[in-house]
Order: sequence, then C-alpha cells, then structure tokens
Amino acid sequence: MILSETVRRLERALRGAAGALSVLDRTAEVLLDAVPADVWCAVILDPATLLDTGGQHAHGFPEGSMRRLFEIEHVEQDDIDNLRALARRSGAASLLSRSTHGRLDDSKYYREILEPLGLADELRVLLRHGPHTWGLFVLCRDTHSPPFSPAEFAAAEALSVPACAALRRSLLLSGVDGVDSRPLPDAPGWVVLDGDFRVRRMSPTAQHWIDQLQEANAQDAMPDGGSGPVGSGHYVLRALAVRARGETAGAGAHVRAPTGAGRWISLRAWPVEQGGEPTTVVSVGPTEPAELTPLVLDVYGLTPRARQIAQKILVGRSTGEIARDLGVSEYTVQDHLKQVFDKVGVRSRRELVGELFFRHYLPQLAHPPLATDGRLLSDPPPPRV
Repeated sequence: MILSETVRRLERALRGAAGALSVLDRTAEVLLDAVPADVWCAVILDPATLLDTGGQHAHGFPEGSMRRLFEIEHVEQDDIDNLRALARRSGAASLLSRSTHGRLDDSKYYREILEPLGLADELRVLLRHGPHTWGLFVLCRDTHSPPFSPAEFAAAEALSVPACAALRRSLLLSGVDGVDSRPLPDAPGWVVLDGDFRVRRMSPTAQHWIDQLQEANAQDAMPDGGSGPVGSGHYVLRALAVRARGETAGAGAHVRAPTGAGRWISLRAWPVEQGGEPTTVVSVGPTEPAELTPLVLDVYGLTPRARQIAQKILVGRSTGEIARDLGVSEYTVQDHLKQVFDKVGVRSRRELVGELFFRHYLPQLAHPPLATDGRLLSDPPPPRV
C-alpha cells in the first residue's frame, strides 16, 4: 500500500475516536498492518515528565521484565535509545539496531530486556508535537521474523503525525462533554507499594481515581499467589515508584495522568522505609487547575509567545500590562491575541476564559462528596447555617 494511502486510512480510522485508548487501539490496527510486530505496546506519557500515565499493554512485555525496564527507562536514563534521548532528537521514529550501528550489545536495554526474551530489534515511535511528547509505540520483532525495513520505518514515522494529533485532542479537547453528572471526590487518596513495587494497600478514594486511568493491561500474578487481570493504573504506579526510588533522598516523583472523562489526576510518590522494608507511598488526587494551564494551551497549537499572552489574559492582565511585561507593543499583543482567538475558536477575552474554565477547570471545582474520613456520601451535605 502506498504510504500516503496508509496515512489517509489512519486519519479516517481516528475520526470520532473517543478517549485515548480508542486512539491507541485504532492507531495500532493500522500501524501493525503496515509494520507487523511480535511484541508491542502503546504508552500515554505526561509531556512534562515523560513518565507513563496509561496505555495499551496487553500485547507487551511480560510482567517479569517490567521492573528492570522501568529502572533503565526512568531512573538510569542513559541507554542509547532512552525515551528522553529520543525526545531530544528530530525524528519521530528510532530503530535500536540503527542507533547502535548494528552493535546491539552496546545497549544494556537490549542485553537485559530484549535479548533474554528472544527479541532481535525494537522500533520506537514517538507521538510528539513540537517540544512535547504525548505517547510512544514500541514494536519488537523476534529472531524468527525479518528485520524492520526502511519502508516500514518510514511508515511508522509518517503514521505518528495523525496519531499524535488525535491523542492530544482526546486527552485535552474532550473536556466535560458527555461526562455524567455524578460528583467526584476532590480529596487525595493513598497507595502503598512494597519493595517489589506491588500494591499492598490502597484507600477507597485512591481506588476511585486509579480506576479512571486510561490503561489496558495484560495478565499478572496477584499478591496472594493467584492470577488475574492487572488493575487499572498498575503500570503508572510502578513506573512512578521506580522513578521515586531512583531520585535523591526525599525528592520523590510526580506525574499527571488523564482519565477517560477528560479530567486529569496527579500522582506523587515518595520512598520510605517501614521496618527495614523498602516501601513507596503514592498520593492520588485531582490535578490543581494551575498545573493544567500549560498543557491546555499547548494542545490548541499556540506559539510560546501566544501561550504567554493567553496565560496573562487568564489572570486578568490588560493589553497595556501585558505589553509592558513582555516588552512589546500593544499592537503586537493584539495581533497575538487574535491568533489565540482563532486557534481556540472564540471571539473575545470573555469567551476565551469561559472556554478554558468550563471545558477544563470546572470539573475540578465540583462540590466534594466526601466525609472527613474519606467515605463517599450518597447525598450532598446540608448547607451550613
């Protein structure tokens, strides 16, 4: 199939995709048809930290490899095709055999993850827009499959463009449209992970938020020795915990993750010692509106200067004040503001603030239906007198 036809096929498939997992699944169907893989996964990333915030893992790496994989990827960060190295390069795709010039053994990721699993090479496809990386596809072939061809590499790179655009829209532009009217708790919950980064305890409030992460997982062994599906948020929690234990003492780690309803939650992890046992505590709760502003403005495709001006508009600065702050003329401010209006699809400052508030921030301000001990209340509390 001609490459342009494959790209158009993906663009058609992505129309009407509801939610990030739908975008990943529809992209995978077209991508894997053009670039077959024996093992693959798709990851949603926090563009601010490049930590995992969900994804499609059902066809990915086995459970036994994940802890070391997270250490190499998020803690050590020094391998040849590490995610953070790729994010600094210009291309959207990277083939490990090409990056190592055929010397795969130079990569500890290959030596410790791919080779023991009988995998011969790995193709990574970034879903990136400008300086921000929103997702990642990882495609691997085993030793019995043919190597990735230049045409397949080109196809993967081309398909990343519509896939990234659709993923960004699904994460931020869906807002509260179509979301049910049930109230959500605004208090954080907590999760405790043991030394093997497995969940040992979780508060009901944390479970409420974790259940809303957009993550589809494979089978995993349960703590009691049985087996069953990995709970939602499993990979997110472990990636964050591994990162936290790799940071300097007390620094912890932080990531923002999207829910299927267009909201965002924040997860913060700290390593602690309990009875000599390494433990990680994670707080889970709704993201503060101030944390969302750069992400929300970026998804509309605004230039850095336009984002600066839009953020100042959101805090009530006048045209003259903005011009003085930025050292530009008022005409320049007005010109950028017109571009902001065009990108967001509004006609005035009032409409701009209304669009961002009602679509992205209002869900964060709902009345908290929680008692002080974290119990969900069936009815709103009576008004105070």
